[in-house]
Amino acid sequence: MDKSQRVNEIILLLRRKSVVSIKELKDKFQISEMTARRDLSVLAQDSVIELIPGGAIFKSPHKAESEDEEKYFVSQEENIRTVEKLKVGQRAALLIEPGDTIIIDIGSTTEYIAKFIREDIPVTTLCCTINVLVELYRKKNCTIIFAGGYFHDETMMFESPEGIELISRTRADKVFVSAAGVHPELGVTTVYPYELQTKRTILSSAKKRILVVDSSKFGKTKSVYFADLKSFHAVVTNSDIPDNFRRSILDLGIELITV
Repeated sequence: MDKSQRVNEIILLLRRKSVVSIKELKDKFQISEMTARRDLSVLAQDSVIELIPGGAIFKSPHKAESEDEEKYFVSQEENIRTVEKLKVGQRAALLIEPGDTIIIDIGSTTEYIAKFIREDIPVTTLCCTINVLVELYRKKNCTIIFAGGYFHDETMMFESPEGIELISRTRADKVFVSAAGVHPELGVTTVYPYELQTKRTILSSAKKRILVVDSSKFGKTKSVYFADLKSFHAVVTNSDIPDNFRRSILDLGIELITV
């Protein structure tokens, strides 16, 4: 495969996945790290991608987010604020310690947590979505627990009474929970009613509860309430979080981690 063919293949890969690592390109195309970096530099110069530490993100057009729009599709959300979500997920993954048992919630941001779990640490991870499961499958030292059931295409989530029972029997060191809206008074909310029991069971199953959201979710309220903000021990989000929400989090004694 010559350089032009390889670069075109990289573009196709990025369109499917939104983000690729240098290691992934080395393994896929059997090239050196220097060659992979050169290929990405060409695409960056043409404004096709944005370079990040260790890889690149595809520059797809951001879709407009409507304040009144209740529909949510993980596949669409992956193309909105991609850089911000990647940074949040990458930072949240640093909270995972060797030997931890963790639970990863649904969402486009939480998918990046799974992607950035260190390859060299043993970890047991429970999940209930196909996008997170795919990322965990690539981790050699990850023991996977999967809560299955009926598949919901919008969120890539599997949900069932049996899955809820499995989650409730699992005790985790940390849970990483996503949300579609975060408000100091109205609480932490999501879009679909079928998420409610799974999220509440996840929250009741861990010693440390971590809310992982990009900063655009603050001030938004969706129809399905599942927790108060004070229910969380830590929040991981972007550094451009509005000052009033920053104060609210700190006033509640919650650890605020920004990137």
